[in-house]
Amino acid sequence: MQVTFLGGNATVTGSKTLIEVGGLKLLVDCGMFQGYKTLRDRNWAPLPLDVTSLDAVLLTHAHIDHSGMLPLLFKQGFRGTVWASASTADLCEILLMDTAHLQEEEARYRNRHGATKHAPALPLYTVHDAQMCLSHFKHVPVDGMIDLGSDVHARFTPAGHILGACSVKVEHGGKSILFSGDLGRDDDLVMYPPTTGHEADWVVVESTYGDRLHPDINAIEQLGDVVRRTAGRGGVVVIPAFAVGRTQELLHSLYRLREAGAIPRIPVVLDSPMAIKATELYHRHEREHRLTPQDCAGIDQMTRYVRSVEDSKALMQQRYPMVIIAGSGMVTGGRVLHHLANYGPHSRNSVVLSGFQAGGTRGASLAAGAKSLKLFGEYVSIRAEVAQIEGLSAHADQADLVAWVNALGRKPRRVFVTHGEPAAADALRLKITEQLGLPASVPDYRDTFELL
Repeated sequence: MQVTFLGGNATVTGSKTLIEVGGLKLLVDCGMFQGYKTLRDRNWAPLPLDVTSLDAVLLTHAHIDHSGMLPLLFKQGFRGTVWASASTADLCEILLMDTAHLQEEEARYRNRHGATKHAPALPLYTVHDAQMCLSHFKHVPVDGMIDLGSDVHARFTPAGHILGACSVKVEHGGKSILFSGDLGRDDDLVMYPPTTGHEADWVVVESTYGDRLHPDINAIEQLGDVVRRTAGRGGVVVIPAFAVGRTQELLHSLYRLREAGAIPRIPVVLDSPMAIKATELYHRHEREHRLTPQDCAGIDQMTRYVRSVEDSKALMQQRYPMVIIAGSGMVTGGRVLHHLANYGPHSRNSVVLSGFQAGGTRGASLAAGAKSLKLFGEYVSIRAEVAQIEGLSAHADQADLVAWVNALGRKPRRVFVTHGEPAAADALRLKITEQLGLPASVPDYRDTFELL
């Protein structure tokens, strides 16, 4: 068995790991790089593998940093199967089509305005590529077991985090490697805890929050405080949020606050067609999360869903207090950029950052206290209150991650720590080594290991 790390190294984006086992070549996740330009440029470089030689992709979950480059595989000739849970496949249909559409729109914009170093500017991949990709998805069986041939098997088990997220174990010849995927929290507001007690010879664990603990605060109360303050001064609360997971957690939190009378009954607006579609899936897959049918109905009644561009533009003419949730979560694109440009310069308004902000993103700049952001080619002053609420994160923190590794059915030969900024990954490596007595290392980008 051989494993090569092709993403998610020294970053929380671009997750890709190649496994060569039993004569097969398998790719676990195929995520898009985000954040610093040096990382984003990797999306445009040739993939460091022969995609036509791949036999299958094993997808842990739908977030773009894990799935966003799948259409490019098909653009470059891959025609194998993408294995995923049913709800992950449903989410990917939403996310990948939207990402492809945005790629096409950006290319058209750059060509119209001459804002390109290439003639013409081209999308990374097209809607057609995304459709081709989606036609090759297959659902993981209910028991989570897949026979990939050549005596190679894969098992998918729930990982919490977001709808459909799974850990994946690959087995062959009595040896196995386990990928945590992104792990959720035991006390998540929406998702059930991740499955524990796995057994494997080698383990690959994420480390997004590998160097920190979630604060011992009530994140819902924090959110309520910001909403009350902002409404009191006649302002608008703008919340950048990922379409899947974070948006639903925010809506549930606002619903609870509103029902308790803890915030005024101001409009709550979800300005994201993608997030609206994702929210609808929580009705379809109701057994996979904690929200009751009554919760889902209450959220629907509370929220104004904005789908059209015209209605989104009309929002920016409003001056009464309201809460606007829009993508993207790290302020890398989407409708939230327009809302920041509109509401960010005014001190009566607020911007709420509700999760991890990767280095090099606008969200990270806001969290660091930036007084201006580059939006649509120009710098926009940020005078709005910026509040960061980390307690809403859907990621396991350091204690959760260590506990998940400690709960393995037997000691693995080695733990590989990935999907974290350098400080976070190394802190978790040290914790696993010193506290659990397990050999652990942080692989670099394109590192290859023979697992004997």
